[in-house]
Amino acid sequence: MSETLPTIAWIGLGIMGSPMSENLIKAGYDVTGFTLEQEKLDRLAAAGGTPAASVAEAVRNADVVITMVPASPQVEAVVLGEDGVLAHARPGSLLIDMSSITPQTSRAVAKAAAEGGKGVRVLDAPVSGGEAGAVEAVLSIMAGGEPEDFERARPVFAALGKTVVLCGPHGSGQTVKAANQLIVAANIQACAEAVVFLEKSGVDLGAALDVLAGGLAGSTVLERKKENFLRRDFVPGFRIDLHHKDMGIVTAAARDVGAALPVGAVVAQLVAALRAQGDGGLDHSALLRGVERLSGAVATGR
Repeated sequence: MSETLPTIAWIGLGIMGSPMSENLIKAGYDVTGFTLEQEKLDRLAAAGGTPAASVAEAVRNADVVITMVPASPQVEAVVLGEDGVLAHARPGSLLIDMSSITPQTSRAVAKAAAEGGKGVRVLDAPVSGGEAGAVEAVLSIMAGGEPEDFERARPVFAALGKTVVLCGPHGSGQTVKAANQLIVAANIQACAEAVVFLEKSGVDLGAALDVLAGGLAGSTVLERKKENFLRRDFVPGFRIDLHHKDMGIVTAAARDVGAALPVGAVVAQLVAALRAQGDGGLDHSALLRGVERLSGAVATGR
């Protein structure tokens, strides 16, 4: 255990949370974790972390509490619930929510912490980069909150990502993440349409994607998802179910501020349709399957 690094409580050890918590352990942090799946707790222990039996046990002695759970309802339960983080956190600790949730929920969490009388500070700090970015510790981290709290968190963020930016007050990180998910979904959909177009035209798909990646059409999405398209491998790095949730966040938030999202609205419906067709548990690159169906082909890959 380090005498200089803050102690960390990590709540939520899913596809993203497990490798992120492990990167903190590798960086020398003392990490205590809680999640609902025993195998994830066993994985944390094998990596050198300390499993906890409850949220209360995990956060009681932590200087920094990080939550990484699927959506707003889980954040509300884990943070605001009777046995949640705010009820048991150490006075003066820092709560960093790295989940992707609504900006309104992030602001509600910050308000509850401010009114709790324990001096718990809050940042919303969702991430982009998917499972690969989490494993490689190259995530983009977009934060909302007070500058002094962001500076306090910066060393922790440095162990998790490469691009770390304070985007504004509470909720700003979630607003930027919503915009990120809009761009990613539209980009994946465009790539999927290009793949089906290329294949139906008889072009060598691998060669075509290589040359596209080297020009203006190149993107991190194409780089990261090219093999998914080529191999029809849709093992989830980021599930359609979660991107469906995120498209709901961005469309609702845009409506609240009066921003038109004509392309985003269409892509949100395509994501929803794919989920309704039973593909919600697949990687979001499985948007390719939706384009195949619309093109009269049998959807490939799983």
